[in-house]
Amino acid sequence: MGQGWAAPGLPCLLLLLLLCCGHPLLVPGQGTTSQVTDIQRTTSQATTSGQATTSSQATTSSQTTTSHSTTSSLKTQSPNLVSDEAEASKFVEEYDRRSQVVLNEYAEANWDYNTNITAEGSKRVLEKSTQMANHTVKYGIWARKFDVANIQNFTLKRMIKKIQDLERAALPFKELEEYNQILLDMETAYSVASVCHANSTCLQLEPDLTNLMATSRSYEELLWAWKGWRDKVGRAILPYFPKYVELTNKAARLNGYEDGGDAWRAAYEMPFLEQELEQLFQELQPLYLNLHAYVRRALHHHYGPEHINLEGPIPAHLLGNMWAQTWSNIYDLVVPFPSASKMDASEAMINQGWTPQRMFKEADNFFTSLGLLPVPPEFWNKSMLEKPTDGREVVCHASAWDFFNGKDFRIKQCTTVNMEDLVVAHHEMGHIQYFMQYKDLPVTFREGANPGFHEAIGDVLALSVSTPKHLRSINLLKSEDDGYEEDINFLMKMALDKVAFVPFSYLVDQWRWRVFDRSITKENYNQEWWSLRLKYQGLCPPVARSQGDFDPGAKFHIPSSVPYIRYFVSFIIQFQFHEALCQAAGHKGPLHKCDIYQSKEAGRRLADAMKLGLSKPWPEAMQLITGQPNVSASAMMTYFKPLLDWLVTENGRHGEKLGWPQYNWTPNSARLEGSFAGTGRVNFLGLNLEEQQARVGQWVLLFLGVTLLVATMGLTQRLFSIRHQILRRTHRGPQFGSEVELRHS
Repeated sequence: MGQGWAAPGLPCLLLLLLLCCGHPLLVPGQGTTSQVTDIQRTTSQATTSGQATTSSQATTSSQTTTSHSTTSSLKTQSPNLVSDEAEASKFVEEYDRRSQVVLNEYAEANWDYNTNITAEGSKRVLEKSTQMANHTVKYGIWARKFDVANIQNFTLKRMIKKIQDLERAALPFKELEEYNQILLDMETAYSVASVCHANSTCLQLEPDLTNLMATSRSYEELLWAWKGWRDKVGRAILPYFPKYVELTNKAARLNGYEDGGDAWRAAYEMPFLEQELEQLFQELQPLYLNLHAYVRRALHHHYGPEHINLEGPIPAHLLGNMWAQTWSNIYDLVVPFPSASKMDASEAMINQGWTPQRMFKEADNFFTSLGLLPVPPEFWNKSMLEKPTDGREVVCHASAWDFFNGKDFRIKQCTTVNMEDLVVAHHEMGHIQYFMQYKDLPVTFREGANPGFHEAIGDVLALSVSTPKHLRSINLLKSEDDGYEEDINFLMKMALDKVAFVPFSYLVDQWRWRVFDRSITKENYNQEWWSLRLKYQGLCPPVARSQGDFDPGAKFHIPSSVPYIRYFVSFIIQFQFHEALCQAAGHKGPLHKCDIYQSKEAGRRLADAMKLGLSKPWPEAMQLITGQPNVSASAMMTYFKPLLDWLVTENGRHGEKLGWPQYNWTPNSARLEGSFAGTGRVNFLGLNLEEQQARVGQWVLLFLGVTLLVATMGLTQRLFSIRHQILRRTHRGPQFGSEVELRHS
């Protein structure tokens, strides 16, 4: 889930500078004298990403004595709406022409800053952000003069509706300013947080805590990192969150939605989105439950029954990831066949002298082998494919960039030569291919068909690249071993990423949607978060949590206000795409062995869908790839069927109970109660013993207790006798030495 560049986004620091400076900007009038706009608009996003950049805002004002907000200006527009399509066409043409210029200049400024972090660069971004702000407000309000209900042209209607949505810019000036500050404060608290040892050695999330969670196998060390991160981040963000919810909802209502969740869901254009997503989740339940039970047994073997209950939820800090969203980092603990040959190509890449540029050349070759577009010369001249060695400070997080001129597309990535980054390179090049395919559309439509499509397109290529077949085709895998054990190991590693992520990607916005609609109140934020994590993931907190904690805030997308359900969608539809493209490529055999490399028919289907951008409802793009318009989990189930069959057999052999029937169990409750249900063992004085051993221990303790009591009574009698004898002696004067000794004894 590489982070892409969203055209109007700004780094947090720049937002702070903008808010502090408060530059007055004059906006060409539509009857307004004071306007505020959010310059991060979905209509001008350059890419979809695992993480969205922070929104930035610019304020505008006039020198008049009367001040109106954007909201009031919208309400006072002329009631005589325009339905003339010729005039509407001229409007969208002007908007598109001007948008390309503004977005290109803004993208250049952001790129310069991200690849060379300087004060001068930040100043230039601020200048371009104010230009973008004026542009957004001017055309957004202008678009609201048109009566879209009476415009017959579908494309025209769709464009104007997109431009009309001002998102948070609809808030009155003071409230928008407050909203911006809240977002800045929350994201800053997240970004600067670190967890410190008693000796004042502090660890940041990246890379320190992330590496610790991935590699440590110490229960207590993992607990320290897990709890420390939440204590530091979640509690810092909690005071801001209720007001953030209030203002998000107000902005949504001003744009015609019921609440913030309704506004986010509207991007999918599905009236029954929630019901359909729940159905998809239920279809995948058998796969997840069997994976969960198998992993729980493996963790029980490693950490012991005092930490893992074979019928309860899994403690959330033991799965190799700060949020337990993917579990691939504990592959060494759960690998089905440890003696089978390994499939990692990193060693071969290093031995063959691969470079970051060669990795991206290989990715470009993959796309051209499908008959798709090669990247233009500007890509190789202007991209940053590895970390600079000239001393520049840069933002290393991988991202793909569209510069809105039809020929300039770039990737920014501090690439390491290994298998993981080879897959990432193909993923990011998937974003670039999407940009190139829809480059001739109006700016408003230069997005994925829905928020999950951009990520899915990149990931579907990664599914082919990861296969042993493809690695052999590019001379990175010599072994011809491709038997049953290797298959199961490969699928297990894929499942720890793909299957384990499904419930987490589903529940994050389940929680937020309920927060937005007020069915979860601020008094129950944390309780309901863990209720959902238990319900969907079968996880529990390793230590007791309270309502003073705010564990949702420990995940980036919560304080940064980034919708998350798109990842759930993308992880399902990428397997649909993969299955359809494999059929187009003429693949025979198990789906997990398919590699679409060199298939022109697969490439044609991808290109046809990508060319649509956002110009049509997403089911039409789905139809072009898969031959039908619906989202289905069946392809994902087909892909993992060999693993599911193996898991069912393995779990049956151990008598595993699927799910977590002892749902109230937590490591904390186990310590308090001293029993480990279902194991026949008990906690006795901190020791994990058989029940018979514990009973013997109790009798031994009883005997020792009685012996100690008798000895105490004997000593008491002896001391009383000595005292009685002393009192009967004749007093001969002060005994200073004895008094001093008594004081110091």
